[in-house]
Amino acid sequence: MIDEIITDVMKAEGWDSYTNDPADRGGPTKWGITQKKWSEHHGIEATEDDIKAITEVQARDFYEKKYVIAPRFNLLPYMIIPLVIDSGVNSGVRCASKWVQRAVGAKQDGWIGDKSIARAMESNHVSTFLRIVSYRCKLYGRLVARDAQLKAAQDAGFKLQARFASGWNNRVMSFLERLAQNIS
Repeated sequence: MIDEIITDVMKAEGWDSYTNDPADRGGPTKWGITQKKWSEHHGIEATEDDIKAITEVQARDFYEKKYVIAPRFNLLPYMIIPLVIDSGVNSGVRCASKWVQRAVGAKQDGWIGDKSIARAMESNHVSTFLRIVSYRCKLYGRLVARDAQLKAAQDAGFKLQARFASGWNNRVMSFLERLAQNIS
C-alpha cells in the first residue's frame, strides 16, 4: 500500500521531471523533492545537479522515510493514510499532523504520537478524511489570497501562486472522488 501511495505522490508531483519554475517557491525540484528538502535529508547543501540526478529509488526512499515512517503516518487509520501522506508532502508534515489532530480532537502539537493515533483510530474515519480535505482546501485559498504580489502580478498578466490553485484543488478533490466511489 505505501509503495502505491508514494507512486501516486510522485506522479502528482510530476514524476521524474526536473523543474525550476520561478513562480514555484520550492526552487529546483525533481520527483517533487525540492533542493531544500533534499539538502535537509542528507545534511549537506544540495546543488541543482544533485537534484537533477535523483533516481526513482532515492526518491522513494526519501518519501518513505520523511513522509511515512518519521511522522508515523503509516500508523493512522488505513482510509486516511494516502491523504495524510500526500498532505504532508504538499503542505508539510507538521501541518498535515495538525490537521489530523484537529479532525480527531487531539492536542494540535504537530506530532503524531500515541494519543493522536488512538484518537484517530477511534474517530469516524470518513468524517476525519473529509475534515482534512476541507482544511487543505482552505489552506490553498489562503495561500493564493495572501500572495502579496498577486495584485501587481495580475496587473502584469501573471498569477504566481494562483497559477497552481486549480491543480492543487484538482489534486485534493481526487481524494473526495475516491471516497465517494468507496462508500457508494
